[in-house]
Amino acid sequence: MKKEQLAKINPTTLAYLGDAVFEVIVREKIISEKPGDVDRAHHTAVRYVSAAGQSKAAKAMASSGFLTAEELEIYKRGRNRRAMSRPQHADPKEYKIATGFEALLGWLYLSDERERLREIAAEAVRIVDASERKKN
Repeated sequence: MKKEQLAKINPTTLAYLGDAVFEVIVREKIISEKPGDVDRAHHTAVRYVSAAGQSKAAKAMASSGFLTAEELEIYKRGRNRRAMSRPQHADPKEYKIATGFEALLGWLYLSDERERLREIAAEAVRIVDASERKKN
């Protein structure tokens, strides 16, 4: 899809798609590394795809310069969109940040920038894993 067309898409719509894309990438990673127990795979995936995990990764990437200026703009557009509903199982601030992250992933997917999408997803997983190691 052309960038002019993408600019017209509501950030919530981009986040809706980005959420699904990230979920598939994370599930694919988990299954390729440890096939087997689906219940365990689900609990592992939640660390990455939850608002808390996505928020942590997005803040780190935004502050470290990992994202390009254009990517940062898309992330902020998604993060700053006006929420029409309240998150049920997440801190509202984390939820807004996670929505920005998901909007960026949706935008990259529709832009057909799959390599960059995978780089950002891999970096998000690395950040969440590193923060988990610090806790333990």
